[in-house]
Amino acid sequence: MLLSELFDAPGLGLRLLHQAQDAADRPIGRLVTTDLLEPGNYLSGGELVLTGLVWRRGPTDSETFVASVAGRGATTILAGKALFGTIPEDLVEACRRHQLTLVEVPTEVAFADVTEYVAAATDSGARLSASLVRQRQLLSAIASGRSLDELAAQISDDIGHTCRVITPTGRHVVPGPEPLDDLTLDAVTRRFLTADRTPAVADAGDAAYSVFPVGSGLGNRLTAWLLVIEGDHSQWPRDQVETVHELCAIAALDRVRRDEGRLALRPLMADALSLVESGGPLPEVTTRLRQAGAQPDRPMVVVVAELLTPQPADQVPRDAGSAEVAVTVFEDVAGAIGPATVAPGRDGLLIGLLPWAPDLPELLRRAFGRLAPGLGRSRIAVGISGETSVDALAGALEEARFAHRVARAGTTPVSVVTSDQVASHVLLLATVPDDVRRTYTHRVLGPVLDHDRKTGGELLATLREFLACSGSWSRTAEAMHLHVNTVRYRIERVEQLTGRDLSRLEDKIDVFLALKSL
Repeated sequence: MLLSELFDAPGLGLRLLHQAQDAADRPIGRLVTTDLLEPGNYLSGGELVLTGLVWRRGPTDSETFVASVAGRGATTILAGKALFGTIPEDLVEACRRHQLTLVEVPTEVAFADVTEYVAAATDSGARLSASLVRQRQLLSAIASGRSLDELAAQISDDIGHTCRVITPTGRHVVPGPEPLDDLTLDAVTRRFLTADRTPAVADAGDAAYSVFPVGSGLGNRLTAWLLVIEGDHSQWPRDQVETVHELCAIAALDRVRRDEGRLALRPLMADALSLVESGGPLPEVTTRLRQAGAQPDRPMVVVVAELLTPQPADQVPRDAGSAEVAVTVFEDVAGAIGPATVAPGRDGLLIGLLPWAPDLPELLRRAFGRLAPGLGRSRIAVGISGETSVDALAGALEEARFAHRVARAGTTPVSVVTSDQVASHVLLLATVPDDVRRTYTHRVLGPVLDHDRKTGGELLATLREFLACSGSWSRTAEAMHLHVNTVRYRIERVEQLTGRDLSRLEDKIDVFLALKSL
């Protein structure tokens, strides 16, 4: 079949936008459907490339795509206009520069119609038909109730490489014969979150893993699914790579189904947490939690989490997009631990009721920590309560909120703080706003600071050393190379200026906290 004959195909309505020299009389080769920005690795020459333009985010992407296609000897691009309503002019210009034929596929024409027409009309149709048959078999298997785990196992046997589906937090959607170990998960998720292009290859010790995005790959990677396959896909035969892409498409459909169930539970979760926050009757709280999927008869832990995303001063701090990313990530982490309830609280923070486990804080640190390479300037702050029961959730919620405030004051990309850790004045002061700390310091130590500024004295330094030496005159004098009487004089002067008696515990604490707030 010649390319000119394809233009005349009944019902397709294809429109020629640019024709390379002698292109109309060339036989049609293999047809490849792709939305990768650089699909050249999967081309061998002579192909027709069918694309929905999902890869295009800006004009320069057209040059990248066309150069990759032309560089491997493809002859024609069939571009769907459904996404943009028209074919971008920059794509037309790129095809002119690289002498590729460009054909417009109308919005109302499905890519499957083009593929089946070419498959039926060309000598290479058998290969494409096999791919179509495999896709239909997989879709039929999903429709008949076969699980994604079963289909992944089938594809693993077909291509000779073990397939798994995981999330960036390390949760196994499809664990394969056995889950990946923590170090391998760390390497794979880091590669996925930081790769310029996908699919990518992650090195984990002596092994290599190919990482494919499930779906278009253009969404937020923090909330994506990824297909992880043992081996380096760049060394595989083309038909194996095509089979993997088909599994990615099926996994994307399976995710849509699961997401629908998760979204349906959200109102129940919100109602349950609203009752907890308002102090509702215990029997009703228990019933609502059970309806939302939690296990109120087991020990629980309250977790408060927040995704902190820098915003310009003239924008609302939490937009709908970042809020959805945050709740999806938190649901993903919670789902890996056990039956859990996750919903926004009345203050907008995400609240989760998770099954208690001795190693729960470490599990949360590792899961949230895997997201750090993909956070950019954003941060995740998480506070965890102690073990609690359903009749003491309100107190545990306050514990978790306080631990979250401490985590929020941190500077690391991911900060996870338990209520047990909030037992130090350093963490306590970290939750106090800067202006409050400054005011407190000025009221307690202002006269001392003014004295040292005017006289060049060392009252503040002596006070700091005196408290560090637990109020010992001799040790302070030795540490500062002063006479004991000089130390006594300076401390007495501090007491006069501050109105505090440093022999009294209460006054000593006031001065100590003021010093730490400097």
